[in-house]
Amino acid sequence: MLKRTPLYNIHRALGAKMVDFAGYEMPVQYSGIIEEHLTVRKKVGVFDVSHMGEFFVRGSGALEFLQKVTVNDVARLKSGRVQYTAMCYHDGGIIDDLLIYRMENQYMLVVNASNLQKDFDWLQSQKFGDVEIENVSDTTAMLAVHGPKSLATLQKLTKEDLSKVEYYSFIRTTLAGISMIISCTGYTGELGFELYFTADAEQAKEIWNAIFDAGKEFGITPVGLGARDTLRLEMGFCLYGNDIDKTTNPLEAGLGWITKLNKNDFNGRDAIVKAKQEGVKRKLIGFTLPDRALARHGCDIMYNTHVVGQVTSGTYSPSLQKGIGMGYIASDIANVGTIISILVRGKEIPATIVTVPFLQKH
Repeated sequence: MLKRTPLYNIHRALGAKMVDFAGYEMPVQYSGIIEEHLTVRKKVGVFDVSHMGEFFVRGSGALEFLQKVTVNDVARLKSGRVQYTAMCYHDGGIIDDLLIYRMENQYMLVVNASNLQKDFDWLQSQKFGDVEIENVSDTTAMLAVHGPKSLATLQKLTKEDLSKVEYYSFIRTTLAGISMIISCTGYTGELGFELYFTADAEQAKEIWNAIFDAGKEFGITPVGLGARDTLRLEMGFCLYGNDIDKTTNPLEAGLGWITKLNKNDFNGRDAIVKAKQEGVKRKLIGFTLPDRALARHGCDIMYNTHVVGQVTSGTYSPSLQKGIGMGYIASDIANVGTIISILVRGKEIPATIVTVPFLQKH
């Protein structure tokens, strides 16, 4: 049996196309991926992301524990702030990328839905000292409201000045009369907010309707997972299971900026230090294709008639109106401006390595 979010009936009523995603029956699109994508870029869109995982980590040993199991420096995280990080196996392979919310006396971890149980089991297996880990995923609902008009939409529903919620920070407040956590972490590259609240169907419906009433004048639209993927790829954000997994280490994936090797010890550190000293053999690159040519996950990347890698993510960019993608190739040819080709249905299509993000936001 597939799980359903508290907003399942609303998605059905709106005519969403539903798919199996990470064990949940989720909306992949409503009016269409391109239309939904452009609404987020120009107006405001709402994603139901209640399938994501949330864990609370508390106890006197919580900080020391999180320092050990994640690659970023949790000690630098102040109350009310959020940190992007990753968990690695001892060989440096990535278990998951995640967010850590620093609260007064505990931490909240937000993990990918597809890795929820794996992550929880791993954390439990690594636990030491005075640490309690609570999985609240099934009792937590989450909406993401993103787009240039997201602030104007949500501000109508709360007395809190949401313009003061800085990037990668959060507040506890009420919105539409309901208590929740509101953060600003972004997965689309646009101004946006994430709302965490108790997963009650009637309450979720009440919040959903209030948001859509507030955003009606701005052309607010429900957005599915299809547009969420095209939006994140335009920003060059990694998707677990595509661009990062247990076979990749953070340095290869361009995540060296969150990997604090000056920390004394964390899972995978020795392997990552060794990879840095030896020089990473491959790198995750971004590329563009001409016109509407598409490269999909798994397509071969060619250079001088040889296969040098595979596409990890690929799509048509509605904003740039061309094909874009990412994939791993040998470090010595992973230079911006290099011409490669993508093998699509037996035909080589020329592509150019470019700097990511593909879409430059100001």
